[in-house]
Amino acid sequence: MEFSATAVLAGLILALLWMFHVKNKRTGRLPPGPTALPLIGNLLQIDKTAPFKSFVKFSETYGPVMTVYLGWQRTIVLVGYDTVKEALVDQTDEFTGRAPIPFLHNPNKNYGIGSSNGERWRQLRRFTLTTLRDFGMGRKGMQEWIQEESKHLRAHMHTLKGTPFDPSFLLSCTVSNVICCLVFGQRFSYEDKQFLRLLTILSHIGKLNSSPVGQMYNLFPRLMDHLPSPHHKVFEEYEEVRQFIKKKIQEHKDTLDPSIPRDYIDSFLIRINQEKDLPTTEFHYDNLVSTVMTIFLAGTQTTSSTLRYALNVLIKYPDIQEKMQQEIDSVIGKERCPNMEDRKSLPFSDAVIHEVQRFLDIVPFSLPHYALNDISFRGYTIPKDTVIIPLLHSVLKEEKQWATPRSFNPQHFLDKNGNFKKNPAFVPFSAGKRACVGESLARMELFIFIVSLLQDFTFSCAEGPDSINLIPAFSSFVNVPRRYPIMATPHRKRCSDQAV
Repeated sequence: MEFSATAVLAGLILALLWMFHVKNKRTGRLPPGPTALPLIGNLLQIDKTAPFKSFVKFSETYGPVMTVYLGWQRTIVLVGYDTVKEALVDQTDEFTGRAPIPFLHNPNKNYGIGSSNGERWRQLRRFTLTTLRDFGMGRKGMQEWIQEESKHLRAHMHTLKGTPFDPSFLLSCTVSNVICCLVFGQRFSYEDKQFLRLLTILSHIGKLNSSPVGQMYNLFPRLMDHLPSPHHKVFEEYEEVRQFIKKKIQEHKDTLDPSIPRDYIDSFLIRINQEKDLPTTEFHYDNLVSTVMTIFLAGTQTTSSTLRYALNVLIKYPDIQEKMQQEIDSVIGKERCPNMEDRKSLPFSDAVIHEVQRFLDIVPFSLPHYALNDISFRGYTIPKDTVIIPLLHSVLKEEKQWATPRSFNPQHFLDKNGNFKKNPAFVPFSAGKRACVGESLARMELFIFIVSLLQDFTFSCAEGPDSINLIPAFSSFVNVPRRYPIMATPHRKRCSDQAV
């Protein structure tokens, strides 16, 4: 019996080795990469606390285009600005595929803008970009929603009277309300129990997706579905958010006036009705639910985390905070809310906000791309069904693109005369046709919220600036900033500023 079991096990191992060999043999001229093991690939060679650092290290040996195996999944990693730009911008049509991320895609059943490819993705992306513009990208509508929300945020902070508080949930409420205005046509009170429940669930989804359990699910979803794991509970919560969205969609259906669309859902419902007899349309109920879910999740987590990180930076570097306040006081004062026209008159503040995004590097892997067909790239063949990671971390921290890439330095975005300057390697929203559809909205939120907060408050913490650690709490799918109890005390203009 023991011999039979051993023989079976040995046969399985040999079969796996043969399959692994055959899989590699059929792929043509793959980019080089570290030797991988059957089943687990290169997982044992990757730093679990900051896997993107391992990829940068690999590139020192294998070059800027390399092959790694994450479990069974063959993955091409693109390192450095030149390589990432060549793929995502110069060969953008070949690199528009989105890799299936089981933790995010399975609950959506491959519907919606975030989980789709091909014609479905093209129709939904074009519609979403157009609708965002219609509701304020380039107009005043969205800006006014953000300005209004900034008043609620500051009013709530004033009630705290300088006592220490964790801003994480408050900032999530603030950012999510902007998304709610866009998608649902309404904002929610910061005390609304259902709203707070939804934000709690979004937090659970984000944390688990960036955890080792979430990454294991993305690598081995079928196996993980049969094992006890926290992802089962999170998927149940995910469905709770979907039910909320479905309820809101029904409310919109019951009150829809096709001549006056109020928000994203209204616009989508109108398009569904317009194309109901078109066989090739992608405007149907399932795509609406999943697209709203994607916008709601992605639009809340990344921007609120960046705002929280910005407050950490301002506390860490009080001289930077003070210089921003002086600039804001001289240009805007305290009597009105900032607007996007003010940005050109606030070069230092704009530079700091850009540097916050560069230094946080919130999505170091980007959202993985996918080879929908064989791709020829730099003399290599990237076979169909290969995951492609444009390593944004390697661009945002590349030494030849930034003077001091490992230090927080607003001068990266200022010329010798103190004017704001762009850097093409600033790609926190990725690049090409798969760049974040909400980039314009996020930029507007970050500028208006940060500037308006500094109009009213000076931020600090009881333990002092040196207690702030800007290294993320943990790094995986996203870089998650550390949480600190902070204090927001009313900002008073200095006498010299008032005299001016």
